[in-house]
Amino acid sequence: MLVETTDVADRKRAEALLAAEKQLLEMVARGHSMSEILDAICQLVETTASGCYCSVVLVDPSGTRLEHGAAPSLPVSFVTSIIGRPVNEDSGPCALAAYLNEQVISADLTTETRWAAYEWCPMALAHGLKACWSTPIPSTTGTVLGAFALYFNEPATPTLLHQELIEQFTHIASIAIESARTRSALQESEERFRRMADTIQDVIWITSLDPERILYCSPSFERIWGLSVEALLRNPRLWRDTIHPDDRERVIHRLARWIAGEDVSYHDVEFRIVQPDGQIRWIHERGVLTRDERGAPTLVSGISTDITARKQAEEGLHEMRAALAHVARAATLGELTASIAHEVNQPLAAVVMNGNACLRWLNAAPPNIGKAREAARRATHEGQRAADVIGRLQGLFRRAETAKTEVDINDAIADVLTLARTELQRKRIVLRTEFAPSLRPVVGDRVQLQQVVLNLIINAAEALAGVDDRPRDITVTTVRHDDDHVLIAVSDSGIGLGGVDLERIFEPFYTKKNSGMGMGLSIARSIVESHGGRLWATPRVGAGATFQFTAPLS
Repeated sequence: MLVETTDVADRKRAEALLAAEKQLLEMVARGHSMSEILDAICQLVETTASGCYCSVVLVDPSGTRLEHGAAPSLPVSFVTSIIGRPVNEDSGPCALAAYLNEQVISADLTTETRWAAYEWCPMALAHGLKACWSTPIPSTTGTVLGAFALYFNEPATPTLLHQELIEQFTHIASIAIESARTRSALQESEERFRRMADTIQDVIWITSLDPERILYCSPSFERIWGLSVEALLRNPRLWRDTIHPDDRERVIHRLARWIAGEDVSYHDVEFRIVQPDGQIRWIHERGVLTRDERGAPTLVSGISTDITARKQAEEGLHEMRAALAHVARAATLGELTASIAHEVNQPLAAVVMNGNACLRWLNAAPPNIGKAREAARRATHEGQRAADVIGRLQGLFRRAETAKTEVDINDAIADVLTLARTELQRKRIVLRTEFAPSLRPVVGDRVQLQQVVLNLIINAAEALAGVDDRPRDITVTTVRHDDDHVLIAVSDSGIGLGGVDLERIFEPFYTKKNSGMGMGLSIARSIVESHGGRLWATPRVGAGATFQFTAPLS
């Protein structure tokens, strides 16, 4: 009968301890403070093992000092005397247990000789304590988090029940301490991130995908977008509605492909937004995608930067370059004044001659209508020829926005050669062309590409000025460079590139000429590079130089 009663009591005690353990773990899960949980553990142990006082001391982050954890029933003066003691062999049983990472049992403090250096035993006895069992609290990685201690008013040795209680609640204390420290570290990290994110000029954003929800958006959103963060939190897709209509489909499509895994990145995405007051701002965006263990996208985060000032500066630079190119083009055409005059005068003279012939045939008796018609047709043809020359000049002189279209490069170069031919003949220069047939059109601004070719031809003619011991010739060539580019080359038999830095000649204001500002080649290279091509110079075999550039094919 006594055995049955003992078994029932043991079972009830075990059930109560399991219920208490569940309650303590629920407190951990709900985020109760560490001090609350440790106090609850101590009180539960004191209730279960009557006649004892329970405490928990912690090891500080440096691992060298003791900190207070919980001691609901011990005198405050006793608890205070322990706090701050070093973790070593001499400062007390809790410090020794933490130092050795093993249980320390002092069954009778009246006869204990350890810890004399810190007079721990006299201090404990003065508070009526005559036994202390201290057990280290290990972390999941094996480091010591603190010590779990039981104190008694009389000498005492731990029983099997005591050791089971110590093992059970030391484990729960370890969970509570690690959870609290992890939560504290996370909160500190989040706070540091928030302080940093709240002060930078860029917008930092974090979005959950399932369900779609804004987890964080930094305050700079309100300054750049002109909308409140609260409005964005209510409507996670609000930012999409602000994208400029001309950019919206492109950006949303790129974002969707990235999240779906069809695009590897969402970096360097630039688009415009329209603020509520109608102002337009440029945004540069970079994102990071987080996936779960199954590879499904769960979180997107990124940084949005206001690049409006940069875009405005780029636009101003573009306008300045366009103006400079226009001036350079006009200056280059000025060097061909005689040639241009000849190209215009020749067809105009033919118009006059054919007009007079037409009048003579009409005044004949009888009038020769057939001959007059033929003369009028020739006059019309020559008039159209003069109009074409003037049209080419207008195109080169006109200052207009850069318009990249499909350009027949052979035809565009032929127009330039028409303007330069008479000047080259006057200088006794033979002009040759070697145009590749059936070239695909290039993509570019026709006038700007013509300006580059014209500048290279004028430079080649100047390089031939002092040549008298060999034929004076210029060859203009077009050829397929690779699958995506055509190569345009202007070669001459002039003085060559001896002693010339082949890179410096493309720098602004660098020149070896007695006249000129040294801007022609610099402008030519900037035009070519803006078209996605490359301009460079090489010595020509024999004598002279070759300047060549590439342009993208359609």
